[in-house]
Amino acid sequence: MAKSSSAPIIAGVVVAVVALGLLRYHPWTQTAKTQPAAGTIHTGPNATAHDSLTVGFLPVTCHLTCPVTDFASHTTTTGTNFDSQRFTDFPTVVDALKSKQIQATFMIVPLAMKLREEGVPVKICYLGHRDGSEIIVAKNSVGTSLRDFKGKTFALPSPYCNQNLVIHKLMEQQGMKPDDIKFIYIPPPDMPTDLSTGQIDGYFVGEPFCAKAEVDKTGRVLYYAKDIWPNFISCGLVVHEDLIKSRPDVVKDLVRGIAQSGLWADTHGAEAAKIAAPYFRQDPKLLNFVLTQQPRIVKYEDLTPTDADLQKINDMAVQMHVLKRGVAMKDLIDRDFIPVDIKAVNIDPNATPKVASAN
Repeated sequence: MAKSSSAPIIAGVVVAVVALGLLRYHPWTQTAKTQPAAGTIHTGPNATAHDSLTVGFLPVTCHLTCPVTDFASHTTTTGTNFDSQRFTDFPTVVDALKSKQIQATFMIVPLAMKLREEGVPVKICYLGHRDGSEIIVAKNSVGTSLRDFKGKTFALPSPYCNQNLVIHKLMEQQGMKPDDIKFIYIPPPDMPTDLSTGQIDGYFVGEPFCAKAEVDKTGRVLYYAKDIWPNFISCGLVVHEDLIKSRPDVVKDLVRGIAQSGLWADTHGAEAAKIAAPYFRQDPKLLNFVLTQQPRIVKYEDLTPTDADLQKINDMAVQMHVLKRGVAMKDLIDRDFIPVDIKAVNIDPNATPKVASAN
């Protein structure tokens, strides 16, 4: 009888101890803030950070400020650690964003417009870059204009990319019909290989996949995007409205980090190449080739999204039937998190954080 009557008391003590442990350590909040998403490069060691956020990117220089901000958040004193999650194609990014596996990512601007048009509550809070895309053709090809490639096959990263809009506009200017060139859509990392093996005749994409063909001597630049459309925009920082509403301080920290990282990368091309290489899983010499060229082929200044810039993209996308009706700029753009005074982040590139293998 004595043993039986003590059982409820022992059980009560155990429950109390467990409850006190939960109240003390808050494991539910720790999981939400410190557990990295699958595919992130690394976490920590910024001990002063009280929050964390995973941000999606593709290994293109249009998204360079994402890994640079990740690096900076782990080697400087900021309130938020940013963990970069690498993707290789935009459909996968869309799925992750729709399911809210990630709530912030770099994305081609017309695709963000398409999501907004379809009712996915996303905002463009900042831009990723200016310029930095080229039309590449085979090294041994003799054409000097798009007209010379009539009947050929070119690759694009997505139907919802500015490259798609720009190349069709250029074709129109040269008196070509929309179907004079066959367009296929493949992940950017596959483009240099497909060009070298003759599966495609050219491609239009962001760096460093253009430089890859140049360095390997399999491709050459036919057109620079900056010569077709000065201050060309491909990608922006896209944030889910749920994150904006629930964690505005984190979004503010992210946009500030992206802005400061861009200003730093503009004048530290070689150092930015060194930092980004493990995230991109690419040869730092290739990134250095892109980021140290003069005059610059990709820029990280003047990245506040303007109504005029994005309205131009919206109108072209509607004209090409990439979008059905387009979106209102007031519903698409959120500039509230952009710092008034942007200063370059203070980065010590020698304080390289521990990163995953680049296999």
